[in-house]
Amino acid sequence: MPTDDTDGSSTAPTDAQRACFEAGIKFGSLYHQFAGTPISLETADSLARAMEEAIENQPHCTDVSVDVRTGVLEAALEEGAAEYTELTGRFLEVEIDVAYEGVEVVSRMAMEDGYPLMALESVSR
Repeated sequence: MPTDDTDGSSTAPTDAQRACFEAGIKFGSLYHQFAGTPISLETADSLARAMEEAIENQPHCTDVSVDVRTGVLEAALEEGAAEYTELTGRFLEVEIDVAYEGVEVVSRMAMEDGYPLMALESVSR
């Protein structure tokens, strides 16, 4: 898809830009599709596997790793009134790998200052 340059010319995105865009799409899908899902210590592993398998279906996705931070989940459950809570980014560590036209992107999600941030770890050919 062409983009406007500052001089009015049009340029196509590079393969690296497209690969990074694809990684962002995967993270948006993973986070917003599953946020709010009921989670407990008993269902944490199966939910993590379901998240991985769902996102791996998307084009250009080569690997997804979802780890539930069970210590954080356990503490939240102890504070709550129910035997489950809703899934938020504070319970997850995620890595998504994408390959597009020979470009490989590794991206991660981790908590920073109480907020789940997604970041590019590496972009390589």
